Amino acid sequence: MIRIATFNMESFGGDRPGRDATLERIPVLRARLTSLDADIYCLQEVNAQREPGAESRDLSDLDALVAGTPLADFHHAAAGPGDGLADRHNLVILSRHPIDQSATLMHDRVPPWRLELPMQAGPAEVRFDRPVLKARIALPSGRPLHVFNAHLRAPLAAPIEGEKLSAHTWRTAGGWAAGLSLAALKRMGQALELRLAVDAILDADPDALVAVAGDLNAETTETPLRMLMALPEDTETDALAARALKPVADRIDPDQRFSASHLGRRHLPDHILTSEALAARLIDVRIDNEAVLDDASVPAAFRGSLHAPLSARFDL
Repeated sequence: MIRIATFNMESFGGDRPGRDATLERIPVLRARLTSLDADIYCLQEVNAQREPGAESRDLSDLDALVAGTPLADFHHAAAGPGDGLADRHNLVILSRHPIDQSATLMHDRVPPWRLELPMQAGPAEVRFDRPVLKARIALPSGRPLHVFNAHLRAPLAAPIEGEKLSAHTWRTAGGWAAGLSLAALKRMGQALELRLAVDAILDADPDALVAVAGDLNAETTETPLRMLMALPEDTETDALAARALKPVADRIDPDQRFSASHLGRRHLPDHILTSEALAARLIDVRIDNEAVLDDASVPAAFRGSLHAPLSARFDL
């Protein structure tokens, strides 16, 4: 049996290792991770640290979090938006089983494009904010499991030059709308790159075991998820039915199918999508959402994550 979990760590870790604010969060998040008892963890929003004088960043705070737990001996792969790890919001995969190959996908299949918005003097290059982390995991059975860990762009307006008065204040409603459209384009571009990467694996092996996990910042009825899932009712092409990715959360009662809450509305931005071969081996699914807080009213003493972890167990 193999359990795969996805969890947004809510910007875990400081700029330097061992900051007090991080140390206060470690017991809470350690308990959350170990309670999942997963074999593969797809983590988002893991910050990287830099020691004074060091040239590169590492995952010292994450190492401190897993120290003394079974996760300390897990294999791992990580990716940031540039060369090496970034200060904020890296992707990490932890695996009980060996990771024999990993790669960072960032405009590998969807090149940057140029876009001219009405309030801009000319076209500007549009690039993704974050990569996708891909890992091939060697299962005890000898079959490879292909895991994609993704954090798609949030549905929040992207900055537009000259249209913001401050970090949270816009000059015009039109500027805000342009920023929101830009964010949507980035999110859909990431979804397209991810879908094309999955297709490449299925081209080589139609029976491949593939999991796409992460904070995808969309629900299954929204365009980015529809692009990723490519369900028969959307493609209307019977020959592509075997290429569909199925969301494991469909096994959860609709009333409990949420991993976050915003302004009183429960929603599910976190997903595990499975190829046909992997979906056939699904045993059970859980969302540990009993303590999810609304992001509009977070207590000052809160040290956890505003996302609930989603996990699924497979007969592998």
